[in-house]
Amino acid sequence: MARFKRKVVIIDGVRQDEGTITNYMLVACMVAAMGGLIFGYDSGGVASREFFLKKFFPALFPIDSNEKNHANLYCKEHRKQYINLFTSSIYIAALVASLIASSVTRYCGRNVSMCLAGLIYLVGVSISTGAINFTMLVIGRMFIGVGVGFGIQSILIYLSEMAPPNIRGAINQIFQLNVTVGIVVANYANYLTADIKGGWGWRIALSIAIIPALMLGVGSLFLPNSPNSMLERGQSDKAKELLQKLRGDSDVDQEFQDLVFASEVAKKVDNPWKDIMKPRYRPYLVMCILIPFFQQFSGINAIMFYAPLLFRALGFGEKALMLSSAITGVVNAVSTCVSIALVDSSGRRPLLIVGGIQMSICQAAIATFIAAKFGVSGLGALTKSETDLMVALICFYVAAFAWSWGPLGWLVPSEICPLEIRSAANALNVSVNMLFTFVIAQSSFLMFCHLKFGLFYLFAGFCVIMTVFIYFFLPETKHVPIEDMNSVWKEHWFWGKYIPDDALPDRNAFRNLHVDYSNY
Repeated sequence: MARFKRKVVIIDGVRQDEGTITNYMLVACMVAAMGGLIFGYDSGGVASREFFLKKFFPALFPIDSNEKNHANLYCKEHRKQYINLFTSSIYIAALVASLIASSVTRYCGRNVSMCLAGLIYLVGVSISTGAINFTMLVIGRMFIGVGVGFGIQSILIYLSEMAPPNIRGAINQIFQLNVTVGIVVANYANYLTADIKGGWGWRIALSIAIIPALMLGVGSLFLPNSPNSMLERGQSDKAKELLQKLRGDSDVDQEFQDLVFASEVAKKVDNPWKDIMKPRYRPYLVMCILIPFFQQFSGINAIMFYAPLLFRALGFGEKALMLSSAITGVVNAVSTCVSIALVDSSGRRPLLIVGGIQMSICQAAIATFIAAKFGVSGLGALTKSETDLMVALICFYVAAFAWSWGPLGWLVPSEICPLEIRSAANALNVSVNMLFTFVIAQSSFLMFCHLKFGLFYLFAGFCVIMTVFIYFFLPETKHVPIEDMNSVWKEHWFWGKYIPDDALPDRNAFRNLHVDYSNY
């Protein structure tokens, strides 16, 4: 078993724990993070493929030749609004499922919810792949959404609880990396199956999602629950034994005491949805609502939803369009790796702030460029160099999101909340995210048609607002044990007044203590 040097430092009452990294912990987290693949693969789906549309949405065809040749950049293909209603219905299913999953995750365990996520998603993919009519397609879509909701709600909590504090950010962000990998694989699957004769290539593209669904569903059967969840359900001996195995160290008393303290508080909470409204949980409630809201109103999904139409308007052919989308997917995945490398050294706040600034600049640049070339009318053309510049701006924007608000929008809410409300708070985080993903998916075409290039100025403004919000209201949480987060918020200039003294473990005996452990 791989084990690295352990160092525990307690400064001003907050323990900074540079725990051991074991193969056991890494394998458990890697299996759990497979859930990101099922979410990402669906996000890069086949619903924009013409032969798929002709089979299940024949009323949209044939396309009127005058409309097809219409050069207005802003109001192209408005009929795909109905396709978006179908494809984005997954987000409503995921929203409802995440709320249900919060109870399953708390009372049955994180691994049970993850197993259900994989198996339910598997059922949905199987139905969708074999669909012969629209009804089967919708039923499959609903199952897929439920699987995604269960997965996101439980996996993020599991990763944050299993990982040692010094690499919690990187481990948690493997989920987001898998999301981006899933998108890339889906885009290339679409590209490679585009020329299959008979129009059934979409079934192959859809069926590939069975692989990560099986990996998550079956793999979760062999995963342990997290120590936090075990304690929450009264399994103290098993929890300590697992913690020792995860950390590769028999001396885990201090961390275990933190978990016991948190579990004792959690046992006093009968209804976390009611308790989360109390003033003592106000910082976590605000963050679990505003962070996912800002993540979506950074404009990422508007860009991703409308990018195919932008690329088509910029002169890309149908297959070149899919390849261009795949390129942005690669940028997304590579940039997420940058975040994984930096999040536990640079911290959460710097990445969110710098990423927000970069996104606002890119959004403003895209808006200005479109305004200059297409004006209010939406009529215009680009040269080859201008087309390359537009694609570069989109890629720079995607990169900024992928190393900042993309992964950190999931990480921060999953790691900051106390155990007693953690499951409910993360369900709230997921549901808010899914709700506004649905809103953006439904409104992006209409907003672009009516606001024109001003839509990108609107998102640039949101990027500025959320950057300012992070600067003033989010404390740094890197290297802080997950059950010690109250201490960080207690020290914050604004949120400190909401955190009562009884929410903090007694650390007076450990103040300014430095303890080093040699290699084992």
